[in-house]
Amino acid sequence: MGIGSLIDEALEILRDFEVGKDQLNERSAMTLLALLQLKDGDSWEQATNPMLGTRAIMDWIRDQFGVDYKPNTRETIRRFTLHQFVMAEIVEENADQPDRPINSPKWNYRVTNAALEVFRNQGRSTFESELKQFLSEHASYASLAEERRNMPKTPVVMPSGTTLELSPSGQSTLIKAMIEEMLPRFAPGCQIAYIDDTDHKHGVVNAELMDRLGINLRAREKAPDVIAWDEKRDWLFLMEAASTHGPVDVTRKAELHDLFADQWNNVVLVSCFPDRRTMQRYLALLAWETEAWCADTPDHMMHFNGSRFMGPYGN
Repeated sequence: MGIGSLIDEALEILRDFEVGKDQLNERSAMTLLALLQLKDGDSWEQATNPMLGTRAIMDWIRDQFGVDYKPNTRETIRRFTLHQFVMAEIVEENADQPDRPINSPKWNYRVTNAALEVFRNQGRSTFESELKQFLSEHASYASLAEERRNMPKTPVVMPSGTTLELSPSGQSTLIKAMIEEMLPRFAPGCQIAYIDDTDHKHGVVNAELMDRLGINLRAREKAPDVIAWDEKRDWLFLMEAASTHGPVDVTRKAELHDLFADQWNNVVLVSCFPDRRTMQRYLALLAWETEAWCADTPDHMMHFNGSRFMGPYGN
């Protein structure tokens, strides 16, 4: 089997798995082959599923298919191929350590055991029945995307001027206000390091900044909704969007302290609400030495005790 033929077969099998249109390309086909450790001359029954980082995937593509992707392509592969494979449960992240820090260099991917069995049957009479069974138990990415295709996204303009599209539901509207309204007023010129919207689509948006600040997040569900760095004042804003879940109360403050122990002397904790009526429901719960902000009165910040209006308190 030649290289071109193998890639064509990988494209066809991705089509069978009903991946999205943006994944029906050679980049995604070669990524799949790298994950399966298949090369020229191999048959599909030889497929394996080792745990590979993005760099290792790119190295396999270079060595076996002669395509030398530039280092900045790593993010493209992660966001526009691997992310969709994971959503469709074709691939899983960190099978060896599910709670691995988000920006860990050991972050890895592997084809799930269930999908591997289907791939190994490519070309056999049992392939179609195995595929049908898999798709009956795992929603394809195309079907997931179709459900949300007609829902308007929430565009948000970052302090740098670039634009991201957040999920079309949940707390994205409030996160948009936090970034576009709150930060320019109270932390002008800051940099956004992390955003966690409803679909968990973005996560780390500035890995270099996260590394420079020494931030390692052990589990996405424990991370704040927005992390922003004010370099002029050396302030690290940890912001919670309290529209559908709670604000920074005593328990949440302790959790954030554990996550950001090394940065705690620079931390500013902010609970953000869509309006004052929502905030009133949580007033008695808010932790001391934190801030509260409402999107319906963006020029004002409420401060809960402490020796200053706003700023880090350290330990």
